[in-house]
Amino acid sequence: MNIKVCGITQLKQLQQLDGLDIDFAGLIFCKDSPRYMGEKIAKEDLKNSDFDLKKVGVFKNPEMIDVLDAIEDYGLDVVQLHGDETPEMCEDLSSEVEVIKAFSLRGDERIDELIAEYDAVCDYYLFDTAGSDGIGGGTGKQFDWKIITKAKIEKPFFLSGGIGLDDVKRIKAFKHPDYFAVDINSRFEKEPGIKDMALLLQFRQGLK
Repeated sequence: MNIKVCGITQLKQLQQLDGLDIDFAGLIFCKDSPRYMGEKIAKEDLKNSDFDLKKVGVFKNPEMIDVLDAIEDYGLDVVQLHGDETPEMCEDLSSEVEVIKAFSLRGDERIDELIAEYDAVCDYYLFDTAGSDGIGGGTGKQFDWKIITKAKIEKPFFLSGGIGLDDVKRIKAFKHPDYFAVDINSRFEKEPGIKDMALLLQFRQGLK
């Protein structure tokens, strides 16, 4: 099971995640997020880092130039688009890095219709819980996973939204042929942007 830990704001914690064999680390470039990375990690330190994990830049309705600059400045391996980005933007970015297109779910969507336009233009999907504004990310809540089990999808996807240590059994029991990774964040924090490595280690070991 692949694991993505999102909302990292310290280089030291990236190094610790790499030591725990975490597969993906999310760096949030949304200025309104309490986990906004800003200048908390120096560009040169991140770009010159030698990690086995993949560095994921998380954006919501960004300008294309801002994403391209971040890829170059921080040496991003993956871009996660968490807003209303077009298939055209995903396709353009996919020539630079791997692309995760995120979808915010209320629980009544027809998943296959929702993702159809993006099938040929991104590498992964991520399914998260929609907030009050209809956009997901950082809600700390779960949607009904059953709506995914009924969908074909046919692309590797991340399962996200309010997942904590007590969900290990549910995660291991969840079945879908394209289920690729679990995405975790707020329930493994001491404070926004600062992860509890002991909890993450328990989670990692629990999934083995």
